[in-house]
Amino acid sequence: MKTVLTIAGSDCSGGAGIQADIKTITMHGAYAMSAITALTAQNTTGVYGIFEVTPEFLKQQLDCIFTDIFPDAVKIGMVSDAKLIHTIAEALKQYQAKKIVLDPVMVSTSGSKLLKDDAADALVTELIPLAGLITPNIPEAEVLTGIQIHSAEDMVSAAERLAEKYLGAVLIKGGHGKNTANDLLYETGKSSWFYGERIDNPNTHGTGCTLSSAIASNLAKGYDMENSIRKAKGYLTEALKAGLDLGRGDGPLMHNYVLNTKTEVSEY
Repeated sequence: MKTVLTIAGSDCSGGAGIQADIKTITMHGAYAMSAITALTAQNTTGVYGIFEVTPEFLKQQLDCIFTDIFPDAVKIGMVSDAKLIHTIAEALKQYQAKKIVLDPVMVSTSGSKLLKDDAADALVTELIPLAGLITPNIPEAEVLTGIQIHSAEDMVSAAERLAEKYLGAVLIKGGHGKNTANDLLYETGKSSWFYGERIDNPNTHGTGCTLSSAIASNLAKGYDMENSIRKAKGYLTEALKAGLDLGRGDGPLMHNYVLNTKTEVSEY
């Protein structure tokens, strides 16, 4: 069985973070492991408390994982502390981790900064260069490149700049579009578009976590980058289409829609 490590924060309501990642990895037929960067008190209406682990304890978690069940792929989610980012980067280099997918959670959909300046700097200088793939949304790509993205051409320009700067593959997520959800992969000088329909579902909590962990799962199983993204996007689309409606706010996806519809994940 292929193994995937997720490094992220815990969402006690189960919609995002570690919980969303474990569900997604499991539904892709891989074995999920986790190194928790923070505990959060949150639900569909918001985040009400954050308790970060110490760098020492995060390092213990990573040591335990890498020295026993070595991951075939690694997904990294939101890490809000510069010292924790440094700890992760050092461990990834020490153990020569492979197939690293980084979701650079820096800016909210509304454009608000989610990281302090020192953490954002550490993410850019220490962690992003280690990733085989980064998956910024449009606001994050704008922050990372300084390019204002208003068109498909702008997305290509931003992706080219990111790939040149960090020497890895870049997937700019176009989910902020009004009518479409088209994503752009830029890898080794080639642009590939993944066209998607806008799903009429207001419950989108954890979509970024789900997509990145699905990509990591597919990479772990041996698919190339383009097919890993295509399959992950198909999985995310079906999880949204399933129309799960839980909570009083921005609700979670139906990660286990396969069990309800008896559709094989491998078909996507």
